[in-house]
Amino acid sequence: MFDLTPLYRSTVGFDRLAQLLGEAGEYETPTYPPYNIERMDEDNYRITMAVAGFGVDDLEIEVKEHTLKVSGAIIDRKENAEFLHQGIAARNFERQFQLADHMKVVGADMENGLLHIELKREIPEAMKPRVVPIKTAGKKKAIENKKAA
Repeated sequence: MFDLTPLYRSTVGFDRLAQLLGEAGEYETPTYPPYNIERMDEDNYRITMAVAGFGVDDLEIEVKEHTLKVSGAIIDRKENAEFLHQGIAARNFERQFQLADHMKVVGADMENGLLHIELKREIPEAMKPRVVPIKTAGKKKAIENKKAA
């Protein structure tokens, strides 16, 4: 367990980062369902979850603030079914992903038992790097002196 109190005293605006670090030690990561996170290019990502046995109506994707929550609950579960062997894990689940600033969920689709969630980083124009021109007083005065002569 880390004490992040000194961090709060000497930084401004990093409280969300400190909160995430504090929660990381308390949180136990679930292992079901398995998933991949792919970087498609510089600003596009995809989360792929193996959701065999779930239909589109059994899944829910919710985005709230900086958290993506994917949950699954099979609605039409056959309680009376007699299995000789049940190897497909079709249990209810809830998995959460912390999204970085400016990450947007742009879509989701399901194919062959895999749920694909598309993410895109959309940095506002005001936050993108820009070049600031440097003015010097010496050059301006030299030009004025040439005009006077």
